[in-house]
Amino acid sequence: AVESGKLVHAASPDSAPATPIATTMRDLFWIWTHAEGAYKKEYGLPRPSRMTPVEGATYLDVPNLLFIRYSGNPPLPFDQYAISFRPMRRVIWSLVGASGQSSDAEREHVLDLAKRFPNIVGFIMDDYFRPDGNGSLTVEQLKELRKHLVIGGKQHDLFVVLYQHQLALPVQAHLDFCDKITFWTWEAQHLKNLESSFDQLEKLAAKHGKFLGCYLWDFGTGKPMPLEFMKKQCQLGQRWLEQGRIEGMIFLASNICDLELETVEWTRRWIAEVGSQR
Repeated sequence: AVESGKLVHAASPDSAPATPIATTMRDLFWIWTHAEGAYKKEYGLPRPSRMTPVEGATYLDVPNLLFIRYSGNPPLPFDQYAISFRPMRRVIWSLVGASGQSSDAEREHVLDLAKRFPNIVGFIMDDYFRPDGNGSLTVEQLKELRKHLVIGGKQHDLFVVLYQHQLALPVQAHLDFCDKITFWTWEAQHLKNLESSFDQLEKLAAKHGKFLGCYLWDFGTGKPMPLEFMKKQCQLGQRWLEQGRIEGMIFLASNICDLELETVEWTRRWIAEVGSQR
């Protein structure tokens, strides 16, 4: 619903929350995925990956998956990917893909998928904000989009990517029409300030649900993620989950899980250790 030009974060009488109540830490863990082989040898990665989204989720042993279109891949239609995601508990699908790419046809197709695949519980807009604070969609387009988010009697949440270096941008007009924020630190060196940057986020978007994005590779510099920063992301994320400051943790990405990276293997062991905790 929209009231005085802003989103009201409440379920309408004809809708129901799409997200089930969690009972363990693992229920709140997600993996960020693209079509297999998406990264090639970009970002300084040692070699291409062949791991599929579901294989990545299985490897980390997490039940929830975000699927983001990358460089126009996969091509429409997406049905066979949606079929492969049926074993996943919850799926978030991109309406705006990597580099802020989107189209009317793509958004219409993804909304239709959610009508046919009930484990699609929400949608995400990746790389959404531009350097001036405007978005890949206009505010008017977001208003129109929100009219289509009650599907099968359930409210589907609209997620957006926000980076640490975007906190000072004038993004509020767009955030007013989003439900959840996934928060990312693009360069690993800035994770030393993760606590203070997250404090800034809470002041900027006090009413939004928040998810901590955890990179398994330092994509900002094209180098391995220092293990000390990987541990910091996970340990802070666990604390913030327990405190109710965040609603989930997202590990990025499936496309590096088969490259035998130190951070991937440490995170896999950490999930095994804490995943069953209530």
